[in-house]
Parts: sequence; C-alpha cells; structure tokens
Amino acid sequence: MQTISSTVTLNNGVKMPVFGLGVFESGESTVPAVQCAIQNGYRLIDTAAFYLNEKEVGEAVRTCGVPREEIFVTTKVWNDMQRESRQREAFEKSLRELDMEYVDLYLVHWPIPGKIHETWKVLETLYEEKLVRAIGVSNFLEHHLEELSVKGNVAPAVNQFESHPYLNRKELRNYCLSQNIVPEAWSPLGRGAALEEPLLKELAEKYGKTPAQIILRYHVQNGVVPIPKSVREERIRQNAEVFDFALEGEELSRLEGLDRGDMHGDPDRVDW
Repeated sequence: MQTISSTVTLNNGVKMPVFGLGVFESGESTVPAVQCAIQNGYRLIDTAAFYLNEKEVGEAVRTCGVPREEIFVTTKVWNDMQRESRQREAFEKSLRELDMEYVDLYLVHWPIPGKIHETWKVLETLYEEKLVRAIGVSNFLEHHLEELSVKGNVAPAVNQFESHPYLNRKELRNYCLSQNIVPEAWSPLGRGAALEEPLLKELAEKYGKTPAQIILRYHVQNGVVPIPKSVREERIRQNAEVFDFALEGEELSRLEGLDRGDMHGDPDRVDW
C-alpha cells in the first residue's frame, strides 16, 4: 500500500510524490497552507506564475524545516509570456520569485496555438542547463501531445489536466500512461460539486471516509497524482488520509460512470 511519502518515477528517472497540494487562489493563506501541508507529510507543492504566489511558496519551503531537496516544487509558464515569446524571461522571473536555484518540474500551462514547439524548445534548454529537474505540460489533450512529439527531443514527464468525478478524462489518462507520461489532476474534487453525489456518500459510509477522500483515492488508484487545494489545516490533513484503504474494481467503474463532461477550461479554446 502506498503512503503520502510514496513516489512515482518519471520517464527521466526523477521521483515525484504521488500526492500534492495545489495553491491556486490561496492568497495570503499560501504560506501557512504550504507549511501545514509539509508538516503533514506532503512533499509536492504545485504553483504557477499565474497564481501570483510563487514568492509565498518559496518562503514556506525555505522556512518549513524540511530540506529543499526533499520538497518537489512545480511551477508553470503562463500564456501571455508564450504569445510574446518571453518564455525564458518567464522562467527566470519564477525562479526569482521562488528564490530557488532550480525548479523540480516546469510545465507549459496551456497549449497556445502556434507556440507549442517554441515554448517546448525553451523548456528543453532549461532542462539541459539543469535549471529544472523535469519538464512537462498542463492541459494538453492527446492531439497536443502528438503535435509536441513530432519535433520535441525530450518527452514530457507529466501532463497536468482537469480531472474529477464529473470529468474523469479516462481516455486522456490512459493515453498518458501508455506514453509513460504521468497524469496529474488539477481540481481533483471538481470544486466540491460532486461531494453530495449519492454514490460518493455511499462509499464514504462503507469505508468510514469522506466523499472527498473517496474521490482522491479514486485518482490515486488510477495512477493519477491529485493536487487538491485547501488552506484549512483540518482539510489539508484529511485530504491526505487516503492511503489506508482501497476501492474495489466495481466501485472504480461505478465512479467512472459519473462523468458528464463538466469542463472549466477547454484546451482547444485558450483565449486567456
């Protein structure tokens, strides 16, 4: 049975934790939230330039009492910097904000038409210069990944995309796994929309868990790295308590049946 300290080996040999904390819209609670997560065993922290809290994430990591090399920090290059061909500048700013010597995982935040190969080439250079330990993408669909593979010299190690009970992305998940790309789920709880779902309540009662824990366990068992966001100590601790039980195969199938295509951001229509 895995634990919160378990890792998955990326396609370049780097080990990434199987569970993490997202900090989108964590605001002034970012520092205590990250510190709380690390104190409760989290070792993966996911931020982005767009979140405007890289500085706070860096502060939390520096002051948490755990060596930097034990924390896996992810950040991302935003869309406007891709459109303006300022990808290298974007990374250097993120590194300054984080006040770190390197980033563990650097992602292309969204696939910008006409910029996929240009942006990826910059990320490959950062990887070659050892400023990042691994590179990957976010919100890429199968055809974006296929487009990237035509000219890319380094395969993406991770694809982070929206996935939750009402948008399970089973086909994309399985495609990534078949290509040795680790799937990672943002908004794994669907912004709480599914927590009142009868099936989740049924399984929560059976296992003595919360509906949120059932959802997160579903992700973990499917080989997906979930990064739920929370700024509440009790919820941060509770979210991680998903490694002491396992859902049955039939239950996983029933959960997959909840999918209804609820999407909060279409990767084929990025106009932000």
